[in-house]
Amino acid sequence: MRIAQVSPLIESVPPRWYGGTERVVHYLTEALVRQGYDVTLYASADSKVAAKLVGCAERGLRLDPRVRDPLVHHVLMLERIRREAGGFDIIHFHIDYLHYPLVRALGINALTTLHGRLDLPDLPFLYREFDDIPLVSISNDQRGPLPSANWVGTVYHGLPRDLYRFHPKPEGYLAFLGRVSPEKRPDRAIEIACRAGLPLRIAAKVDDVDRDYFEGQIRPLLARPSIEFVGEVDERRKSPFLGRALALLFPVDWPEPFGLVMIEALACGTPVIAWRRGSVPEVIEDGVTGFIVDSIDGAVEAVRCAAALDRARIRRRFEERFTADRMARDYLRIYRSLLEDARSRSTAA
Repeated sequence: MRIAQVSPLIESVPPRWYGGTERVVHYLTEALVRQGYDVTLYASADSKVAAKLVGCAERGLRLDPRVRDPLVHHVLMLERIRREAGGFDIIHFHIDYLHYPLVRALGINALTTLHGRLDLPDLPFLYREFDDIPLVSISNDQRGPLPSANWVGTVYHGLPRDLYRFHPKPEGYLAFLGRVSPEKRPDRAIEIACRAGLPLRIAAKVDDVDRDYFEGQIRPLLARPSIEFVGEVDERRKSPFLGRALALLFPVDWPEPFGLVMIEALACGTPVIAWRRGSVPEVIEDGVTGFIVDSIDGAVEAVRCAAALDRARIRRRFEERFTADRMARDYLRIYRSLLEDARSRSTAA
Protein backbone atom coordinates (compact mmCIF):
# COMPACT_ATOMS: atom_id res chain seq x y z
CA MET A 1 0.00 0.00 0.00
CA ARG A 2 1.39 3.40 -1.02
CA ILE A 3 0.34 5.95 1.59
CA ALA A 4 0.75 9.73 1.61
CA GLN A 5 0.53 11.69 4.86
CA VAL A 6 -0.17 15.42 4.53
CA SER A 7 0.86 17.52 7.53
CA PRO A 8 0.24 21.15 8.39
CA LEU A 9 3.28 23.29 7.61
CA ILE A 10 3.11 25.40 10.76
CA GLU A 11 5.64 23.18 12.55
CA SER A 12 8.19 20.64 11.36
CA VAL A 13 7.47 16.93 11.73
CA PRO A 14 8.21 16.30 14.53
CA PRO A 15 7.97 19.82 15.93
CA ARG A 16 10.94 21.30 17.76
CA TRP A 17 8.68 22.56 20.52
CA TYR A 18 4.89 22.67 20.81
CA GLY A 19 2.83 21.22 17.98
CA GLY A 20 0.20 18.59 18.62
CA THR A 21 -0.97 17.71 15.10
CA GLU A 22 2.52 17.57 13.61
CA ARG A 23 3.63 15.38 16.50
CA VAL A 24 0.82 12.91 15.87
CA VAL A 25 1.60 12.86 12.14
CA HIS A 26 5.20 11.99 13.02
CA TYR A 27 4.23 9.12 15.32
CA LEU A 28 1.79 7.72 12.74
CA THR A 29 4.23 8.05 9.84
CA GLU A 30 7.05 6.33 11.72
CA ALA A 31 4.76 3.52 12.89
CA LEU A 32 3.54 2.87 9.33
CA VAL A 33 7.13 2.75 8.06
CA ARG A 34 8.08 0.32 10.85
CA GLN A 35 5.22 -1.91 9.78
CA GLY A 36 6.65 -2.06 6.25
CA TYR A 37 4.46 0.39 4.32
CA ASP A 38 5.58 2.74 1.55
CA VAL A 39 4.93 6.17 3.08
CA THR A 40 5.50 9.67 1.69
CA LEU A 41 5.16 12.69 3.95
CA TYR A 42 4.24 16.17 2.67
CA ALA A 43 5.55 18.58 5.30
CA SER A 44 8.10 21.32 5.88
CA ALA A 45 11.57 20.53 4.55
CA ASP A 46 13.17 20.62 8.01
CA SER A 47 11.15 17.57 9.05
CA LYS A 48 13.01 14.39 10.01
CA VAL A 49 11.22 11.13 9.26
CA ALA A 50 11.96 7.63 8.02
CA ALA A 51 9.41 8.07 5.21
CA LYS A 52 10.12 9.79 1.90
CA LEU A 53 9.89 13.52 2.62
CA VAL A 54 8.42 16.03 0.19
CA GLY A 55 9.39 19.46 1.50
CA CYS A 56 6.66 22.03 0.92
CA ALA A 57 8.16 24.91 2.89
CA GLU A 58 11.76 25.60 3.81
CA ARG A 59 11.00 25.17 7.51
CA GLY A 60 8.09 25.17 9.91
CA LEU A 61 6.21 28.38 9.20
CA ARG A 62 5.81 29.44 12.84
CA LEU A 63 9.56 29.75 13.21
CA ASP A 64 10.15 31.50 9.87
CA PRO A 65 10.02 35.29 10.36
CA ARG A 66 9.68 35.82 6.61
CA VAL A 67 6.27 34.16 6.45
CA ARG A 68 3.26 36.45 6.61
CA ASP A 69 0.55 34.27 5.06
CA PRO A 70 0.77 30.53 5.88
CA LEU A 71 -2.16 29.81 3.58
CA VAL A 72 0.01 30.53 0.52
CA HIS A 73 2.34 27.66 1.36
CA HIS A 74 -0.51 25.24 2.00
CA VAL A 75 -2.07 26.08 -1.36
CA LEU A 76 1.27 25.41 -3.04
CA MET A 77 1.48 22.08 -1.22
CA LEU A 78 -1.97 21.12 -2.49
CA GLU A 79 -0.94 21.93 -6.05
CA ARG A 80 2.02 19.57 -5.72
CA ILE A 81 -0.24 16.87 -4.31
CA ARG A 82 -2.62 17.38 -7.24
CA ARG A 83 0.23 16.65 -9.65
CA GLU A 84 1.46 13.61 -7.70
CA ALA A 85 -1.80 12.11 -6.40
CA GLY A 86 -1.78 9.24 -8.90
CA GLY A 87 1.26 7.73 -7.20
CA PHE A 88 -0.62 6.78 -4.03
CA ASP A 89 -3.25 4.25 -3.06
CA ILE A 90 -4.54 6.56 -0.35
CA ILE A 91 -3.78 10.10 0.83
CA HIS A 92 -4.30 10.92 4.50
CA PHE A 93 -4.82 14.63 5.19
CA HIS A 94 -4.31 16.39 8.54
CA ILE A 95 -4.90 20.00 7.36
CA ASP A 96 -8.55 20.59 8.24
CA TYR A 97 -10.65 21.21 5.10
CA LEU A 98 -8.47 23.02 2.55
CA HIS A 99 -8.19 19.96 0.32
CA TYR A 100 -11.89 19.02 0.05
CA PRO A 101 -12.50 20.53 -3.42
CA LEU A 102 -9.30 18.90 -4.68
CA VAL A 103 -10.25 15.47 -3.35
CA ARG A 104 -13.70 15.70 -4.92
CA ALA A 105 -12.39 16.94 -8.27
CA LEU A 106 -9.72 14.25 -8.57
CA GLY A 107 -11.85 11.42 -7.21
CA ILE A 108 -8.87 10.11 -5.23
CA ASN A 109 -8.95 7.76 -2.25
CA ALA A 110 -8.48 10.10 0.69
CA LEU A 111 -9.04 10.23 4.41
CA THR A 112 -9.13 13.31 6.64
CA THR A 113 -8.43 13.34 10.36
CA LEU A 114 -9.92 16.38 12.05
CA HIS A 115 -7.67 17.44 14.91
CA GLY A 116 -9.42 20.58 16.12
CA ARG A 117 -12.64 21.76 17.68
CA LEU A 118 -15.78 21.46 15.58
CA ASP A 119 -18.21 23.65 17.53
CA LEU A 120 -17.70 26.62 15.21
CA PRO A 121 -20.82 28.17 13.62
CA ASP A 122 -19.59 28.06 10.00
CA LEU A 123 -18.68 24.37 9.89
CA PRO A 124 -22.18 22.87 9.44
CA PHE A 125 -22.48 24.69 6.10
CA LEU A 126 -19.15 23.23 4.98
CA TYR A 127 -20.01 19.67 5.93
CA ARG A 128 -23.46 19.79 4.38
CA GLU A 129 -21.71 20.51 1.08
CA PHE A 130 -18.80 18.07 1.49
CA ASP A 131 -20.78 15.18 2.90
CA ASP A 132 -18.86 12.72 0.74
CA ILE A 133 -15.44 13.33 2.34
CA PRO A 134 -14.47 10.44 4.68
CA LEU A 135 -13.58 11.76 8.12
CA VAL A 136 -11.92 10.40 11.25
CA SER A 137 -12.46 11.92 14.67
CA ILE A 138 -9.86 11.76 17.43
CA SER A 139 -12.53 11.25 20.09
CA ASN A 140 -16.21 10.44 19.99
CA ASP A 141 -17.02 13.66 21.84
CA GLN A 142 -15.37 15.68 19.08
CA ARG A 143 -18.15 14.60 16.69
CA GLY A 144 -20.91 16.16 18.76
CA PRO A 145 -21.38 19.41 16.79
CA LEU A 146 -21.37 17.57 13.43
CA PRO A 147 -23.18 14.26 14.02
CA SER A 148 -24.25 13.86 10.38
CA ALA A 149 -20.79 14.35 8.83
CA ASN A 150 -19.28 11.41 6.95
CA TRP A 151 -17.52 9.81 9.91
CA VAL A 152 -15.80 6.51 9.12
CA GLY A 153 -14.07 5.98 12.45
CA THR A 154 -12.60 7.34 15.66
CA VAL A 155 -8.89 6.81 16.20
CA TYR A 156 -7.34 7.85 19.49
CA HIS A 157 -3.84 9.28 19.31
CA GLY A 158 -0.87 7.12 20.21
CA LEU A 159 2.76 7.57 21.21
CA PRO A 160 5.82 5.42 20.52
CA ARG A 161 5.97 2.87 23.32
CA ASP A 162 9.48 3.86 24.42
CA LEU A 163 9.27 7.62 23.87
CA TYR A 164 8.67 8.39 27.54
CA ARG A 165 10.33 6.65 30.47
CA PHE A 166 8.29 5.24 33.33
CA HIS A 167 8.96 7.09 36.61
CA PRO A 168 7.86 4.99 39.59
CA LYS A 169 8.61 7.59 42.29
CA PRO A 170 7.43 11.16 41.79
CA GLU A 171 8.69 14.30 43.39
CA GLY A 172 6.36 16.56 45.31
CA TYR A 173 5.14 18.93 42.60
CA LEU A 174 2.22 19.28 40.21
CA ALA A 175 2.66 19.87 36.47
CA PHE A 176 0.87 21.92 33.82
CA LEU A 177 1.95 21.41 30.21
CA GLY A 178 0.57 22.99 27.05
CA ARG A 179 -0.37 26.49 25.97
CA VAL A 180 -1.09 29.47 28.14
CA SER A 181 -4.57 30.32 26.89
CA PRO A 182 -7.99 30.97 28.41
CA GLU A 183 -9.40 27.58 27.39
CA LYS A 184 -6.49 25.69 28.97
CA ARG A 185 -7.08 27.48 32.31
CA PRO A 186 -3.61 27.74 33.83
CA ASP A 187 -5.23 30.00 36.42
CA ARG A 188 -7.21 27.02 37.66
CA ALA A 189 -4.03 24.96 37.87
CA ILE A 190 -2.39 27.67 39.99
CA GLU A 191 -5.37 27.86 42.35
CA ILE A 192 -5.49 24.07 42.72
CA ALA A 193 -1.79 23.85 43.54
CA CYS A 194 -1.96 26.70 46.04
CA ARG A 195 -4.95 25.25 47.83
CA ALA A 196 -3.35 21.81 47.87
CA GLY A 197 -0.16 23.30 49.30
CA LEU A 198 2.08 21.93 46.56
CA PRO A 199 4.46 23.56 44.08
CA LEU A 200 3.30 23.90 40.48
CA ARG A 201 5.62 23.87 37.47
CA ILE A 202 4.16 25.32 34.28
CA ALA A 203 5.80 24.25 31.02
CA ALA A 204 3.97 26.15 28.32
CA LYS A 205 4.29 28.39 25.32
CA VAL A 206 2.56 31.73 24.88
CA ASP A 207 1.24 32.41 21.38
CA ASP A 208 0.98 36.00 20.20
CA VAL A 209 -2.82 35.77 20.25
CA ASP A 210 -2.68 34.89 23.97
CA ARG A 211 -0.03 37.43 24.97
CA ASP A 212 -2.49 39.90 26.53
CA TYR A 213 -4.14 37.09 28.50
CA PHE A 214 -0.75 35.95 29.78
CA GLU A 215 0.41 39.41 30.76
CA GLY A 216 -2.88 40.52 32.30
CA GLN A 217 -4.21 37.37 33.93
CA ILE A 218 -1.39 34.87 34.43
CA ARG A 219 1.85 36.73 34.96
CA PRO A 220 0.63 38.33 38.24
CA LEU A 221 -0.12 34.83 39.57
CA LEU A 222 3.42 33.67 38.82
CA ALA A 223 4.72 35.88 41.63
CA ARG A 224 3.55 33.31 44.16
CA PRO A 225 6.61 31.52 45.56
CA SER A 226 5.29 28.01 44.87
CA ILE A 227 4.68 28.66 41.14
CA GLU A 228 7.47 28.16 38.59
CA PHE A 229 7.05 29.11 34.93
CA VAL A 230 9.40 26.89 32.90
CA GLY A 231 8.41 27.94 29.36
CA GLU A 232 8.34 25.56 26.39
CA VAL A 233 10.07 22.21 26.82
CA ASP A 234 11.34 19.87 24.10
CA GLU A 235 10.94 16.09 23.96
CA ARG A 236 14.15 15.49 25.90
CA ARG A 237 12.95 17.57 28.86
CA LYS A 238 9.30 16.60 28.69
CA SER A 239 9.70 13.05 30.00
CA PRO A 240 11.40 13.98 33.29
CA PHE A 241 9.14 17.02 33.67
CA LEU A 242 6.00 14.87 33.49
CA GLY A 243 7.42 11.74 35.05
CA ARG A 244 8.63 13.38 38.23
CA ALA A 245 5.31 15.14 38.84
CA LEU A 246 2.89 13.84 41.43
CA ALA A 247 0.12 14.54 38.90
CA LEU A 248 -0.57 16.47 35.71
CA LEU A 249 -3.26 19.12 36.01
CA PHE A 250 -5.50 19.35 32.94
CA PRO A 251 -8.19 21.86 33.98
CA VAL A 252 -9.51 22.64 30.49
CA ASP A 253 -12.51 24.89 29.96
CA TRP A 254 -13.39 23.91 26.39
CA PRO A 255 -14.41 20.74 24.48
CA GLU A 256 -10.86 19.38 24.15
CA PRO A 257 -10.88 17.06 21.09
CA PHE A 258 -8.21 14.78 22.57
CA GLY A 259 -5.45 16.29 24.72
CA LEU A 260 -2.17 14.64 23.76
CA VAL A 261 -0.49 15.74 26.97
CA MET A 262 -2.78 13.42 28.94
CA ILE A 263 -1.37 10.28 27.32
CA GLU A 264 2.16 11.69 27.52
CA ALA A 265 1.69 11.81 31.28
CA LEU A 266 0.21 8.29 31.36
CA ALA A 267 3.24 7.00 29.47
CA CYS A 268 5.38 8.22 32.38
CA GLY A 269 3.07 6.61 34.93
CA THR A 270 1.85 10.03 36.06
CA PRO A 271 -1.86 10.35 36.89
CA VAL A 272 -3.95 13.10 35.31
CA ILE A 273 -6.43 15.31 37.16
CA ALA A 274 -8.73 16.65 34.47
CA TRP A 275 -11.99 18.55 34.08
CA ARG A 276 -14.97 16.66 32.68
CA ARG A 277 -14.84 18.34 29.28
CA GLY A 278 -14.51 17.06 25.73
CA SER A 279 -12.53 13.85 25.36
CA VAL A 280 -11.44 13.62 29.00
CA PRO A 281 -13.85 10.79 30.01
CA GLU A 282 -12.70 8.78 26.98
CA VAL A 283 -9.01 9.11 27.79
CA ILE A 284 -8.84 9.09 31.59
CA GLU A 285 -10.15 6.13 33.59
CA ASP A 286 -11.42 7.72 36.77
CA GLY A 287 -9.71 6.25 39.81
CA VAL A 288 -7.28 4.23 37.67
CA THR A 289 -5.21 6.57 35.49
CA GLY A 290 -6.30 9.74 37.23
CA PHE A 291 -9.36 11.60 38.38
CA ILE A 292 -12.12 13.40 36.48
CA VAL A 293 -13.39 16.44 38.36
CA ASP A 294 -15.97 19.19 38.03
CA SER A 295 -14.69 21.83 40.44
CA ILE A 296 -11.66 23.30 42.15
CA ASP A 297 -12.68 21.54 45.37
CA GLY A 298 -12.85 18.23 43.53
CA ALA A 299 -9.45 18.81 41.97
CA VAL A 300 -7.85 19.64 45.33
CA GLU A 301 -9.27 16.44 46.80
CA ALA A 302 -7.99 14.50 43.78
CA VAL A 303 -4.49 15.88 44.36
CA ARG A 304 -4.61 14.45 47.88
CA CYS A 305 -5.57 11.03 46.46
CA ALA A 306 -3.14 11.00 43.54
CA ALA A 307 -0.24 9.40 45.40
CA ALA A 308 -2.39 6.33 46.12
CA LEU A 309 -2.79 5.45 42.44
CA ASP A 310 -0.64 2.63 41.03
CA ARG A 311 1.81 4.30 38.65
CA ALA A 312 2.85 0.95 37.13
CA ARG A 313 -0.79 0.24 36.31
CA ILE A 314 -1.10 3.69 34.72
CA ARG A 315 1.86 2.85 32.48
CA ARG A 316 0.29 -0.52 31.56
CA ARG A 317 -2.97 1.17 30.59
CA PHE A 318 -1.00 3.51 28.34
CA GLU A 319 0.65 0.51 26.64
CA GLU A 320 -2.72 -1.20 26.19
CA ARG A 321 -4.60 1.83 24.83
CA PHE A 322 -2.39 4.59 23.49
CA THR A 323 0.66 3.37 21.56
CA ALA A 324 1.54 4.60 18.06
CA ASP A 325 1.50 1.03 16.72
CA ARG A 326 -2.12 0.65 17.86
CA MET A 327 -2.96 4.00 16.23
CA ALA A 328 -1.36 2.85 12.96
CA ARG A 329 -3.30 -0.43 12.99
CA ASP A 330 -6.55 1.45 13.51
CA TYR A 331 -5.81 3.71 10.55
CA LEU A 332 -4.76 0.78 8.36
CA ARG A 333 -8.14 -0.86 8.96
CA ILE A 334 -9.84 2.32 7.76
CA TYR A 335 -7.52 2.64 4.73
CA ARG A 336 -8.31 -0.92 3.68
CA SER A 337 -12.04 -0.36 4.18
CA LEU A 338 -11.98 2.76 2.01
CA LEU A 339 -9.98 1.00 -0.72
CA GLU A 340 -12.34 -1.98 -0.66
CA ASP A 341 -15.35 0.34 -0.98
CA ALA A 342 -13.68 2.06 -3.93
CA ARG A 343 -13.03 -1.29 -5.64
CA SER A 344 -16.64 -2.34 -5.05
CA ARG A 345 -17.95 0.87 -6.61
CA SER A 346 -15.61 0.44 -9.58
CA THR A 347 -16.79 -3.15 -10.13
CA ALA A 348 -20.45 -2.17 -9.84
CA ALA A 349 -19.97 0.57 -12.42
